[in-house]
Amino acid sequence: MNAERPPAPFIVGVMRSGTTLLRLMLDAHPAMAIPPETHFVPKLIKRMRKGTRDADGVLEVITSGTRWPDFHLDAEVLRERLREREPLDPGTALRVFYEAYAERFGKPRWGDKTPGYGKRLIRISRALPEARFIHVIRDGRDVALSRRRRATNPAPVEKHAKRWQARIKSTRRRARSVSHYIEERYEELVLDPEPVLRRVCEFIELDYDPVMLRYYERAEERLQEIANPFAKMSVERRLEAHRLAAQPPQRGRIGAWREGMTPAEIAEFEAAAGAMLDELGYERANPS
Repeated sequence: MNAERPPAPFIVGVMRSGTTLLRLMLDAHPAMAIPPETHFVPKLIKRMRKGTRDADGVLEVITSGTRWPDFHLDAEVLRERLREREPLDPGTALRVFYEAYAERFGKPRWGDKTPGYGKRLIRISRALPEARFIHVIRDGRDVALSRRRRATNPAPVEKHAKRWQARIKSTRRRARSVSHYIEERYEELVLDPEPVLRRVCEFIELDYDPVMLRYYERAEERLQEIANPFAKMSVERRLEAHRLAAQPPQRGRIGAWREGMTPAEIAEFEAAAGAMLDELGYERANPS
C-alpha cells in the first residue's frame, strides 16, 4: 500500500445493523475521522466516468444532495482544493473531500459509513484501491424489529426478512470481487467490543487505541452534525434514529426480538429468511 494512501475503512451493512455504532467507535480514534453518511460517492464516480473532470462539476454532485450540510465544509474552499488537482479522476476527487473533512478535526485518516454502499463495493474499490470494506451483520429479527419500531407505516415482517437476506447475499457476492473485505457481528461488537475493534484496526492498519471504547463520551456532539433542517427526515427523527448509538453498548438490544415480536411475526420472518439465519449461525425460535 502506498504510504501516502493508508487503508480507508468503508462500513456497510443492512440499515439498523450497528454501522453507526462502529462508525462512532472508529471516529473516536485520535487519527480517524468518519463523516455522516455521504450517499454521493457512487453517483460521483459514475458522473466522472462519463466525462466530468473539473472542480465545478464535481462540487455540483457533492453539494446537490440534502446531506451536504451534514459535513460542515465550505463549498468555495472545497472548490479551490479540487481546482488545484484538475484534471480530476474519481479517486482524487473523493480523497480531496474526505481529507478536507478529516482536517476539520485535525486527523490524518478518514473513512466512510454509508450502509447502502454494500451494493457498490466494486465501483468504490476501483476508484479508491485503499478502500477496505467492513460489513456489519446483525440478527435480522432484531433488524426488522428496530426498523418496524421506527416506521410510521411498518412494512410486513416478511418484506423485512427478504430484504435483509437479499442485502447480505448481495454484499457477499460483490465482496468476492474486491481485495479487502471482512465481516463483523453486531452482537460481538456490543458484548465484547475490544476484540472486534482490534481486528478492525489490524484490518485497516490503524494502531488500536482504548479511547474507542469510550466513544459515547463525545458521540452526542458528533451526532449533532446531522441536525440538518434540509434533510428529507426531520432533525428530531434523524437524531432519534441514532440515540442509542450515543450510549454505552446496549446488551438489551441483542435478542430483543424474543420479546418485541409476536410468535406469528417470528414465524413469518423465519419462514422467509430462515436459511440466512442458519448460514450465519443465529438460532431459530422455530427450527425447521
